[in-house]
Amino acid sequence: MNQKVSYTNLIKTEAKRLGFLSCGISKAQFLEEEAPRLEKWLNKNMHGEMRYMENHFDKRLDPTKLVEDSKSVISLLLNYYPEEKQNENSFKLSKYAFGNDYHFVIKDKLKSLLNFIQEEIGEVHGRAFVDSAPVLDKAWAAKSGLGWIGKHSNLLTQQVGSFYFIAELIIDLDLEYDTPVTDHCGTCTACIDACPTQAITEPYVVDGSKCISYFTIELKENIPSEFKGKMDDWMFGCDVCQDVCPWNRFSKSHSEPLFNPHPELLSMTKKDWEEITEDTFKKVFKNSAVKRTKFSGLKRNINFLKE
Repeated sequence: MNQKVSYTNLIKTEAKRLGFLSCGISKAQFLEEEAPRLEKWLNKNMHGEMRYMENHFDKRLDPTKLVEDSKSVISLLLNYYPEEKQNENSFKLSKYAFGNDYHFVIKDKLKSLLNFIQEEIGEVHGRAFVDSAPVLDKAWAAKSGLGWIGKHSNLLTQQVGSFYFIAELIIDLDLEYDTPVTDHCGTCTACIDACPTQAITEPYVVDGSKCISYFTIELKENIPSEFKGKMDDWMFGCDVCQDVCPWNRFSKSHSEPLFNPHPELLSMTKKDWEEITEDTFKKVFKNSAVKRTKFSGLKRNINFLKE
């Protein structure tokens, strides 16, 4: 077995041991297909107020600009599908935000993986990325054979659907590269038909500025009044396009204790949410990604839903 193959096997085995669902590897090079697509999406202003999407255009498309002399992009998936559900009579929270903030949970696992690579293989330089730097996560995961990008623009796999986080290690080590898988969306349009705000403007294109997740998390101003009654009770994020996807019938519960929800979170009713105090907010969302909206942001969202 040549060195590249044995290093690759070593890394994939350790990724599994650390709890990642799967691991795929691509050559670190310019994302040619993505460049015109990203440019068109930005030109149509589909990123709304997310001005940061305009920054570092070249870095988004070329990993060698993020990590000098990088050779490989290691993409990793981490399941977050919860076993339990919220109260039926509740304002809704995206499943990914039930437990501890994924940025910290995954960052720790990525650091462990990088340390392992350095200990087992030697002088390898790299950086860990969890949705916080200009990296096109889904494009790299698809390139690495971990799934295909569905019509709702999320990464999909036949085995486990789409309820998982994507993260990367970009390193200066040559490895064996995986190949993309085929698209299995077929003629299905479940996600397009179900989107409450018609944010999926055509298959594979999501207008971010119409997405409920954008309104409830990214948008700092008031939610536009034309979306009154169209928010489907979502107060933080939105899972509609994933919930209706036939491939998510195969989702299995995660086994990461840090993603388990605060017990109060699941039992809260609409009335509880409407009366939530800052103290309760701090307690229920102590280490949660929901802190991004702050108490005032969550209150704004709840008020918009109940008016």
